[in-house]
Amino acid sequence: MTQDGLLAVDDVSKRYRQGTLALDGVTLRVPAGRTVGLVGESGSGKSTLARLALGLITPDTGTVRFDGHNPHRLRGRAGRRARGRLQLVPQQPRGSLNPALRAGEAVAFALRVHGTPRAERPERVAELFRQVGLDPALARRHPHQLSGGQVQRVAIARALATGPELVVCDEPTSALDATVQARVLDLLGELQERLGLAYLFISHDLAVVRHLAHHVVVLRQGRVVEENTTSGLWRAPRHPYTRALLAADGGGSPEPAPPAPAGHPAPVGEPSAP
Repeated sequence: MTQDGLLAVDDVSKRYRQGTLALDGVTLRVPAGRTVGLVGESGSGKSTLARLALGLITPDTGTVRFDGHNPHRLRGRAGRRARGRLQLVPQQPRGSLNPALRAGEAVAFALRVHGTPRAERPERVAELFRQVGLDPALARRHPHQLSGGQVQRVAIARALATGPELVVCDEPTSALDATVQARVLDLLGELQERLGLAYLFISHDLAVVRHLAHHVVVLRQGRVVEENTTSGLWRAPRHPYTRALLAADGGGSPEPAPPAPAGHPAPVGEPSAP
């Protein structure tokens, strides 16, 4: 990768209190408007790197910079702006939503925290729902009244509420069936094209990474063992561990789907729909 990036992680190590070494000298870049896939087995350090990227934890050694700044050193209004530009789409969106709040209220809460005036929030929530392919009428429903695909779209709408430039996607489709998974991936691709988003896309599913990523970083036991363009990694993987991952995945699965057309996705209205 190039030396510059919207997200720059340099020689980062992290050891937890019980002595577990989660990351050991990891360096990566996420350029603006691009997707970097982060792959590896469970326990390879993917989630730790996601938390570091989001500024939720600090590295023991090395540096993490977002747009040239250390996210841990930004306070007050500057800190709020930086957090708004860096958002998360979680692995288990239903668990990340307050069951007592309606879906629209969850999105409106993100708007409130980042300063959107009260009078503007209802229309902004409706627009965000349309942006992720949801009927705005679903904003009145609670999470348990929505399908898994719809809840994930609500989580994406909540992430978009602050106008982010980088979204960390932590296994965002692992809890979805294959059909719904493909539709959510298409949505993420379309949003990237339309909004210029960058993604750090974390997954153990190589087919999912191949669908969306421009560049792939392979983690093993907290270390980067290989990085390459997506096409280069599938065509000629260099590290035995990467080759083993590809073999276990059946060689990498189908070719990426064509990009979704511009404009808002078709609304997903019924709870049973993805």
